[in-house]
Formats: sequence, structure tokens, C-alpha cells
Amino acid sequence: MRQVVSWAAGACTGFVRACAVVGVSMLVPAVWAAAVALGIWWGAGNPWSWLAPVVLVTVGSLALSRPVCRIFRYLVAQWTATVVPAGYRQAEPVVRMSTGYWWNGFSYERTRRDALMDQRWRIWRSDPANWRDLRFTGIVPFTAGLIAAVPPAGVSVAALGIGQPAIGARLFGALGLVVALGSAPYAWRVVEPVTVRFLRPSAAMVLADRVDELTAQRADTTVAQAAEIRRIERDLHDGAQARLVALGLSLATAEKLMESDPEQARALMREARVGATTSLTELRELVRGITPPVLNDRGLIDAVRALALDCPVEATVSSDVRLRLDPPIESAVYFGIAELLTNAVKHARATRARISVAWDGTGLVVDVEDDGRGGANARAGGGLAGLRRRLAVFDGTLEITSPAGGPTRVRIVVPCESL
Repeated sequence: MRQVVSWAAGACTGFVRACAVVGVSMLVPAVWAAAVALGIWWGAGNPWSWLAPVVLVTVGSLALSRPVCRIFRYLVAQWTATVVPAGYRQAEPVVRMSTGYWWNGFSYERTRRDALMDQRWRIWRSDPANWRDLRFTGIVPFTAGLIAAVPPAGVSVAALGIGQPAIGARLFGALGLVVALGSAPYAWRVVEPVTVRFLRPSAAMVLADRVDELTAQRADTTVAQAAEIRRIERDLHDGAQARLVALGLSLATAEKLMESDPEQARALMREARVGATTSLTELRELVRGITPPVLNDRGLIDAVRALALDCPVEATVSSDVRLRLDPPIESAVYFGIAELLTNAVKHARATRARISVAWDGTGLVVDVEDDGRGGANARAGGGLAGLRRRLAVFDGTLEITSPAGGPTRVRIVVPCESL
């Protein structure tokens, strides 16, 4: 009984999905049919009987191609969890030059509006994704649309045939119902391979996007490294270096006072010892900010546990991972977790945090969850956006789920191999 109910639910779901595929795939052919009907209605003697249908077909196809393709990408993603990248060319920011003209990446224009209009036209005209969309709208009605039309066509035949008094018509209607029920769970599934085959970006576009992404990552890495070097220099100059200079002066003064005023010399040496201890502590903190010793010695998991012990909120770490990763990956993940815990304390006002580290066979998966007030987002220039860029260097991803009122859950996924 349970299997019958499950099959019936699958048949109903499949029938609805097949109808959706047919409806979307036939939008552009419907425009074509309307254009032909309009030409026939005007008659052969009307000069618009051939020009108007051509204009209607052209404009309708161009206007509907991108929305139709977006709907198919959405349906495939919702039904099969297969994401088909759009691959459209993105517009560069329009910049005003010192001469007063606006540069849109292609030409100079007098006003920002003219620059944007010229940019949109050039991108649309030169983007191969637009022609790919047009090709798809011409192919999908005769592939996925035709196959998905089998269940609704069978139901239509059944509705017309079963109500007829003739035995042959009833048998034909019953056959249509059987075909509709048998094909409903499967007829819509052809939409996935067709969409992936004809809507995925070309290899050249994927390569160009990857080059742009790597260029941006290289720029971000260069800026981050320069900022880190400046921070280290500033900390050394303002902290340890100043204390070491003072330590040298104290020791020189104590050396001169050793015979004339031993008590004062001993006091200066005690101050120098305290200064040396403070300088050593500052240097250790500086080194820990670059790479924590526990991370080098004992690995990521123990370093995260040590980080949780020092966290102002109650933080728990759960992991069954016993492996070592490449040092750059471990460092990036460690400082990513540290930044998420800092955000939980500083911005979310959390009282508890939970860190989970797991290995899914292809990479590292880290979940950081807190009970704060939520509302976290990776806004431009923010810490989470910077963390996302740092993880992207390793093809890592950062997923944020943070509704207003909390809780906040951040997932870090880094594809890698264990050592």
C-alpha cells in the first residue's frame, strides 16, 4: 500500500512538472504561432502580412529568450539540485574620468546615462550567452517540451475518449490514461540533460571567468599580504622594538652605576628584566598572530580547541577528524574560525558557540553556529566578505544562514586532500 501511495504521489508530481515544462518551453513557439496567425488574418494583399510577423517573431524571441532560460535553470535547480551557471557577461563599473567624460569599458560618453546605455547594448550584442539562449529556445520545444507533453496529451485523450459512447473511442481514451500515468513520473526528467547540454557556458567562457576570478584573488592576496606586513612592522616598531631600546638603555645605565650606586643599578636591572619579559610576551603574541605554534605543532583541530578555550563565550568543538592538511589551508581555516568567533562575541552578542569540523571525503567542512541576534551578511568591504575572498583562493566557499533574531550558522567548505 505504501508503495502505491508513493508511486501515485510521484505520478502527480511528475504530471505537474511535465505541464510546467511544456508551458515554459512553448512560450516562444506561441509567439511564432501568433505571428503566423496574424499574417494569415491580414491576408496576402496586406503589405503588413509578411513584415509584421517577422518583426513579432524577432522581437518576441529576443525578449523571451533570457526569461525562459532563467526559468529552466531555476526549475532544474529546484527539481534536481543541478546548478547550471548563467555565464552572462557582467558589466564593469562606469567611471567618470578627470576630463568629465564617462568610461564604460568600451568608449567615452558625455553622460553616465549614455555610458550605461552604450555599455548594455555592446554587452548584449557581443555576449555569446544571448545567442546560446536563442538556440535553446528553438531546441527545447522539440526535445524536452515534446517529451514532457506526453502525460498532458494522454490525459487530454482520456478526457475526450472515455466520455464517448463508441467502444473504440473509450478504449483509445483508456490507452491515453495508461500512457499518461505511466509516463508522468519520468517525462519531465529529460529537461535536466537538455538544459545542461545547451545552456551551460562554453569552455572559453568558463576559462575567461576563471581567469578573471584568479586575477581578482591575486589582487586580494597581494593587498592582504601588504596589510599584514605593515601590521607586523607597526607592532614591532611600537612594541617590542621600543621596549628593547629601553632595555638597552637601562642596562647601559646600570653598568655605569654598578660601582657608584649598586642599589640603583639593581633596581634598573630589575626593570630591565620586567621589560625583557614583556618584550618576549609581545613577540610571542605577534608570532601567534602570524601562525599559532599549536597549529604548527598539533594541527588544526587542537588549535581550534585551544582557540575555543580562550573564547569569551562558551564554545564547544566537535570533530572526529584526525588528519593534517596543507599549512596554508589550515591557517586560512583557523583564522576564519577565529574571525567568526570574534563576530559572535563582538557583533552578535552570543553566549554560546558550537564548532563542528568534519571530512566528507573530498574536503573539509566546518560549521560555526552561535545563539546571537543574527543578521550577519557578507557586505562589501566587511570581514565576512574578506573571509570569503581568502577561502576562494583555495576554491573554498562560505555559506551564511543568519535570520534576524538568530541563530547564525556559517559553513566553510574547502576542497582538499589530507596529508
